[in-house]
Amino acid sequence: MGQKTPLHDRHTSAGAKIVDFSGWDMPLHYGSQIEEHQQVRNAAGVFDVSHMTVIDVAGADAEDWLRFLLSNDVARLDAPGKALYSLLLNHDGGVVDDLIVYRTEAGYRMVSNCATRRKVLIWLAQNSSGFAVQVEERPHLAMMAVHGPDSISLACEALPADTIESARGLGNFDSLERGDLLIARTGYTGELGLEVILPTEQAGALWDKLLAAGVKPAGLGARDTLRLEAGMNLYGQDMDEKTSPLSANLGWTVSRRDEDRDFIGREAVLQHKQRQQDGELPILAGLVLEARGVLRNGQQVLTDKGEGVITSGSFSPTLKQSIALARIPKGSRNCQVELRGAKAPLKIVKPGFVRYGKKIFE
Repeated sequence: MGQKTPLHDRHTSAGAKIVDFSGWDMPLHYGSQIEEHQQVRNAAGVFDVSHMTVIDVAGADAEDWLRFLLSNDVARLDAPGKALYSLLLNHDGGVVDDLIVYRTEAGYRMVSNCATRRKVLIWLAQNSSGFAVQVEERPHLAMMAVHGPDSISLACEALPADTIESARGLGNFDSLERGDLLIARTGYTGELGLEVILPTEQAGALWDKLLAAGVKPAGLGARDTLRLEAGMNLYGQDMDEKTSPLSANLGWTVSRRDEDRDFIGREAVLQHKQRQQDGELPILAGLVLEARGVLRNGQQVLTDKGEGVITSGSFSPTLKQSIALARIPKGSRNCQVELRGAKAPLKIVKPGFVRYGKKIFE
């Protein structure tokens, strides 16, 4: 038996197929992964993401510490309510984890992956010496994500009255606080949406109100195909501790706006940049299979510049064809994969296939 979120009983009562996800009992789907995917693309779905790790950071040196710890620069968060996506890098420039960091009234809040919880907490402790910071994990908070074109309007029917106007006005990577409640727009599906972090004892009531408003539950299966269509990475598949951010299409998260800022992994990433310019470091590309078949994680691909590998692949319910993210040699122009004993051509595109329900590649 794995760990259970505060909404576990609601998932089982709704007939969810429960699977192990990094030690958590989580809903894979509630009957049809494709229907849940389409529900998010066309209306609104809600995901239980209470398994994710929430960590609060406070103290006199909180900003300086996070500027040293993270690839992106939290100095960009010029007021409470701002958020950004960043990486934790190791000294070799590999990705320890990816996360969202929010500036809050009390300091900062980080939300990272559940599979990396232990190593992230150890990494934070190992790299806090000399900084006046207080780091507190918040395991008694729940989290859910409401996404889809109707998500904000429907979610506002379930949110506390004093948050509705502000929630409707949130821009991308903005958030608002009301005591222990945090509402943000930092999604993972390529659709409009809100994330809500709140005390575990309040989670069930909000879930029920969302469903009563017309939002449908969606499981991890749909979340994975949605994020793949959006071209978003999954930690452990598209990147890990041996992966440079430049080989994960995440070079933009390594901020050099302040050339004097020293952060863990900085020098290594500079070396990676030179290696990539020299053609020695692969890139993460999008692939589209225009023939019949399904692309899968781990499949080898052959390009005109050498071999590559699919890191995430699946059938796209929106596009009705197979898509993938793949690590391939820089400069590749042609790509093939072996399917049923024959080589099938693949179209190479920039990572990202669907936004707001529409195809975005040529």
